[in-house]
Amino acid sequence: MEFERMSLFGAVKKRLSWLTQRQEILAQNIANSDTPKYAPSDLKRYSFDELVRSENMQLNLDANGPGLIAGRPKRIRDYATVTERRPYETSPNGNSVVLEEQMAKVNETSIDHKFMTKIYKKNLDMIRMAIGNK
Repeated sequence: MEFERMSLFGAVKKRLSWLTQRQEILAQNIANSDTPKYAPSDLKRYSFDELVRSENMQLNLDANGPGLIAGRPKRIRDYATVTERRPYETSPNGNSVVLEEQMAKVNETSIDHKFMTKIYKKNLDMIRMAIGNK
């Protein structure tokens, strides 16, 4: 049984992937905090509508009658990055990375990651309990 094909596990996997990519971008921002004219970036948040439209959560109509057109699978979109246009602070060398802000985002991402892994574990425990393997 492929857990990624189940809608909840697919959603958790996609969210964990987004959090991992966000953590990489935030680490890059922190690493370039002294680079002249560096502008920090972050990942664009996706909404529930976009999550439902993704490959793992795709909802297609059941084409079980004559004259009905089957749905087409959709591509997975890469997560879009967004560069801040109006930063709170800019240093004299043009760098606009605020370390406190980036560290707060890293902490938020870490908390979200722990939460998602707990959801994943709880759902695995429910499946184990349902099949009598616990």
